[in-house]
Amino acid sequence: MHKDLLRLMRAERSVRRHLAVTLAAAVLAGLLVLVQAELLAGVLSGRFAVTALTGVVAVVGLRALLAWTQGVFAGRTATGVKSALRQRLLGRFQELGPARLTGHRSGELVTLTGRGLDGLDPYLTGYLPAIAVAGVVPLAVLIRLFTADLASAIIVLLTLPLIPIFGALVGMTTKAVTERQFHALSRLGGHFLDVVRGLPTLRAFGRARYQATVIERVADAHRSATMRTLRVAFLSSLVLELCASLSLALVAVPIGLRLLGGSLDLTTALLVLLLAPEAYLPLRMMGTRFHASMEGVAAADAAFAVLDRTPDTPPGATASPTTASPAITSPAITSPGATSAPPAGAARIHLDDVTVRYPGRDDAALEHVTLTIEPGEHIALVGESGGGKSTLLHLVLGFVTPSAGRVLIGETDLRDLDLDAWRASLAFVPQRPHLFTTSVADNIRLGAPSASLEEVRRAATAAHADGFVQRLPAGYDTQVGERGANLSAGQRQRIALARAFCRPGASVLLLDEPTARLDGRSEAAVVAATAELSRGRTAIIVAHRPAMIDLADRVVRVHEGRLVSDTAAVTDLGSLR
Repeated sequence: MHKDLLRLMRAERSVRRHLAVTLAAAVLAGLLVLVQAELLAGVLSGRFAVTALTGVVAVVGLRALLAWTQGVFAGRTATGVKSALRQRLLGRFQELGPARLTGHRSGELVTLTGRGLDGLDPYLTGYLPAIAVAGVVPLAVLIRLFTADLASAIIVLLTLPLIPIFGALVGMTTKAVTERQFHALSRLGGHFLDVVRGLPTLRAFGRARYQATVIERVADAHRSATMRTLRVAFLSSLVLELCASLSLALVAVPIGLRLLGGSLDLTTALLVLLLAPEAYLPLRMMGTRFHASMEGVAAADAAFAVLDRTPDTPPGATASPTTASPAITSPAITSPGATSAPPAGAARIHLDDVTVRYPGRDDAALEHVTLTIEPGEHIALVGESGGGKSTLLHLVLGFVTPSAGRVLIGETDLRDLDLDAWRASLAFVPQRPHLFTTSVADNIRLGAPSASLEEVRRAATAAHADGFVQRLPAGYDTQVGERGANLSAGQRQRIALARAFCRPGASVLLLDEPTARLDGRSEAAVVAATAELSRGRTAIIVAHRPAMIDLADRVVRVHEGRLVSDTAAVTDLGSLR
């Protein structure tokens, strides 16, 4: 059994209970075969009266009831396991944060948590009960055969191991091809989602049709992998059926000859012929259901690879205590006792010789950076793309922690702070704000769920967003399309600023190029809102345009992960490049 799934099921009480009922029902239904065979052999041989057939009907009815019970509780087991696993995955994504999931394509993660984990159904509802039955019923049948006919029992005992041996040999190949099939499915899901998200850009550059051919190739690779998996599964079924049939023939032929010779009575012969197939059937069913469950096992392996990943382990690698490096570590994991409250009000932020290295990258994102930001100070971070400006913001947010050096809030290391409490004192406006498929009001009150509609309106007014929101079909109750599809870039940016205004208690403002890709009118509105928002707060602004740089008291230029200048604010943008 999959050891990680077993550990998960042990931790979930309801799942453990449902699984126990499932396995008990499966085993009892299998053991009732012995009673059924005894009654049938006795009736057919004349040992029992015909009225004993009512006992056979009762046994069959009880087996049907147990099968129904097994199906119901197996379904509940599968639902519970998938729900628990999805909950843990989502919690893990939250722990790792955006900076540590960059090695995964979002489409692959969506495929894993959705369609991938649904593949666990055959494993949990079919394979696990089959294992329980295969571990008990053949042994019980063998014991009964030894008491009925020693020669037949010896033949069954010698031939029975052939099925698991051949099943294991074929199963090794099946697991490999099924893992390739699941990876092909993940690539297909990931690439398709990326294409859908980037369709406007692809159409603008005339590459949409080309991507259609790429998806066709990826889909064809998935089809080929699926057909290889099915081919192996069908061939393995043939092997197992052939082994079982030949083994049964070795039992049936001597039984017939001995019955004709008079050395064996009819009741015993019928009992052996009825029970012998039941010794092989559980093993055959286990082999068949093993192949059907392999996609779910591959998905479980991928899920637990994410769950067991230390934050500094690259995607696809197996985390272990010996492979962990001091790169990016999660404060929630490295400092489980970090519960210090952040300083009240504005605090000095100090980066003390900070170096950050991302997994899988040779160059440091930030290297030996020392920077002090006084309470209430406004600084602008400038420099070329990829220089490390966003990484610096992620340091302050606590999304990443340094490989070397410290981030001090007041006199306390950020790793020793309660991150939730610290982030409650921040207002963050990213370069590409994410809007959720809910109302405009709910998107604005994202950081302040208890904010009233009047507070939401005041925040929108301060962010110069109230005007266009009022013109929407349902005003603040208008449902925002996925990722803000029904709003312009400037409107999305102003809603993001309104979110920040909706947190009046925030003492630190972090803005990551809020005017990027905006027209002049939208930029002017965002700059005016930013100037109002940053009044009385500490502000760290990643900026390229002069209008945003003008809001800063000090300009810090970041180049290739290092601070190369730290000057008073200037208006000549060319001097900062």
